[in-house]
Amino acid sequence: MSAVAWIAVGSLIAWVWLLLGQGFYWRTDQRLPRRTDPARWPSVAVVVPARDEAEMLPVSLPSLLVQDYPGDARIILVDDCSSDGTGQLARDLAARYGGFPLTVVTPGEPEQGWTGKLWALRHGIAVARRDKPDFLLLTDADIAHEPDSLRDLVAAAGSGGPDGFDLVSQMARLRVESVWERLVVPAFVYFFGQLYPFRRVNRARSRTAAAAGGCVLLRTEAAERARIPDSIRQAVIDDVSLAREVRRSGGRIWLGLAERVDSVRPYPRLADLWRMVARSAYAQLRHSPLLLAGTVPGLLLVYVAPPVTLVAGLLTGDGAAAWAGGAAWAVMTATYLPMLAYYRQSLWLGPLLPLTAVLYLLMTVDSAVQHYRGRGAAWKGRTYTRPEAAPDR
Repeated sequence: MSAVAWIAVGSLIAWVWLLLGQGFYWRTDQRLPRRTDPARWPSVAVVVPARDEAEMLPVSLPSLLVQDYPGDARIILVDDCSSDGTGQLARDLAARYGGFPLTVVTPGEPEQGWTGKLWALRHGIAVARRDKPDFLLLTDADIAHEPDSLRDLVAAAGSGGPDGFDLVSQMARLRVESVWERLVVPAFVYFFGQLYPFRRVNRARSRTAAAAGGCVLLRTEAAERARIPDSIRQAVIDDVSLAREVRRSGGRIWLGLAERVDSVRPYPRLADLWRMVARSAYAQLRHSPLLLAGTVPGLLLVYVAPPVTLVAGLLTGDGAAAWAGGAAWAVMTATYLPMLAYYRQSLWLGPLLPLTAVLYLLMTVDSAVQHYRGRGAAWKGRTYTRPEAAPDR
């Protein structure tokens, strides 16, 4: 066989393994367990870190204030040194909508070794613990919840056996309205599931752990046992780190796709999506040049080789290359269709996954370049190159 044919066969083998041996990551049926209402609804403190979120709060915060939850609940919004009046807007919205009591706190700039979001969560959780809530709901300021979202999350946490789950997290449905959002966003969740197959995450004895930071319900005692957030204070990818610490400390975790939780933040331009992905892509590779050097040819073999070898085979009459490349592309597309269906997008976007993969590859390389230029994971005016350890207290 020709070299092109061998490349196509290698890609096909990779896709057969991904299809059958990677925890069936391509399935989208991991949803909240069927709800059974508890005899007593536990108390919940909702902690919302917010930095310059005046544009998002009018959509997201009212959805929390008016939750249809029969137990005790309160909301702590952590105004992370905002310059756009986020804190006052939150108070105004609470006065207008009523509902659960709202407390706004401002922690000041992060200490050395802390990322901004985790520094905000640290102060929000400290305020929440004064009332000794049974659960903490950690949710972002751009996440909108349907009225029964909290009720469903708490009920699901009690459904995981005799002791229930210690962490229940949902991957919020991201916005897909612009052309670039339709091309990039479903693939973002698809790639996340490929790295952290939800079915593996949800196995009791699995070594795979992950969460979606926009919506995490966490037992307070599990947070204390895992020393959250102090134990992950340097993490740029804080949601995965949080889940690992909870599992490492003996907790049970569950992760799935959301049906009643949505991200309202728009990413209308490619540049917006590029920044969103690039700010943490190299951190996902642990800032390792060796991992980056392996990732680039790996992504090219898995995602780019199928269409390229198919076309090359057809043009040169190389039947083996055309057959293997076409089969690999077909398997790739088939694994992507369930995610497109979940996002209610045209299935004709499926064959374009190689193009999207190239964009993600370029975003990852750019993330590494920015890291070595000292710009690191830049977000809302802060840059996290390689955070140093925070002083122990």
